[in-house]
Amino acid sequence: MVGSLVVFTLTYLVIASRQLHWIGLDRPAGAIVGAVAMVVVGGLPMDAALRAIDLHVVTLLFGVLVIAAYLAEARFFRLTTYLVLTRARTARSLLFGLTFVVGALSALLLNDTVCVLLTPLVVAVVVEARLPPLPYLLALASAANVGGVVSFSGNPQNMIVGAAAQDTIGFAQYLLLTLPVGIACLAVNAWLLLWLFRKELPTEPLAERSPPRPAIDRVLATKALLALAVFAGLAVAGFSLAGSAMCAAAGLMLVARTPPKVAFAMVDWQLLVFFAGLFVVVAGIAHAGVLARIFEAVEPIVARGDLAGDVAFITLIVIASNIVSNVPLVLVAVAWVPHMPEPTWGYVMLAVASTLAGNLTLFGSVANIIVMEGAGPRGEIGFWRFLRYGLVITTVDLALGFSILGAERALGVMDLLGL
Repeated sequence: MVGSLVVFTLTYLVIASRQLHWIGLDRPAGAIVGAVAMVVVGGLPMDAALRAIDLHVVTLLFGVLVIAAYLAEARFFRLTTYLVLTRARTARSLLFGLTFVVGALSALLLNDTVCVLLTPLVVAVVVEARLPPLPYLLALASAANVGGVVSFSGNPQNMIVGAAAQDTIGFAQYLLLTLPVGIACLAVNAWLLLWLFRKELPTEPLAERSPPRPAIDRVLATKALLALAVFAGLAVAGFSLAGSAMCAAAGLMLVARTPPKVAFAMVDWQLLVFFAGLFVVVAGIAHAGVLARIFEAVEPIVARGDLAGDVAFITLIVIASNIVSNVPLVLVAVAWVPHMPEPTWGYVMLAVASTLAGNLTLFGSVANIIVMEGAGPRGEIGFWRFLRYGLVITTVDLALGFSILGAERALGVMDLLGL
């Protein structure tokens, strides 16, 4: 048990610190080294380690990444954002348009991928329009985080929850339940950013902007969007998320007429490696009985099943997500949910809280890091300055989001959805 606990702690330190430069380990490498160490110290037999890798989550993630790769190859993301950024007439409409487009794209596709592809274009347009970049970079990152709350395929932690909750709450049920939350939080985020940067954003019409228009492969984009629709349709129909994603991805590879290796080169393999290693590390600590003891410590509060218990659970998730990052936290917390008074409500709270928590700190989500690092010098922002904005956004989003969910629950919406 001691060896497992040491490996687990060291692995999470690497993940929480994002990178230990003195030994050259980043998050994916840290997860893999931790997985190997867990087997070496006897925390988990090799066969058990291989079984610990949840192929449902990894397969779902891979399928969505493949579809997103084809959309990126067709330049769909770039053209969509280009149209919004160049047709907006004021700084306010530009920020609102960016927020809702990014949120919509992040609802079904991985939000990290959306941020990677859109950050350079956002920077180019706001610089040409002579606008302060920071409000728009924060809009991009926060919208990607909030947009991901809407579905089980919007971000990695929701994929984990969706796979675990497959027999409890389905893709369509979760989507219908959280869609009002996503729309409301996106609108509020845009208003909050306008208020927070009210002294820096101009009120007069923007100057004309003429960045080069991205050339889109209409045929490939159409095929990829149809594949995305097939995935969503199968998931809504109740088929497994992993099977739905792979069927859509495989079909797209057959009809794309683009060499699959081109799409494969754009897939974030590091994310898949990170997941695989993390599954083994968490399974090792669970095998040692540590997770059961942690849950026993928080169970008296969570098991109350009342407002105080829910607030305590949400607060725990938000704080822990910003300490060890939301993906590894969800891998641990998802094992607690079946033991909660209402597991269905527990899965919803876990998915929504861990996602909205991403806006609190600079390191709260990978999307934040991708945007700020991708923006170069224009994305330089200190931890405390980010927290100053993130605290307002996250507090309002959590209050608004769970008020909407609580109202839906009180009005019997969950019963109408068969939950």
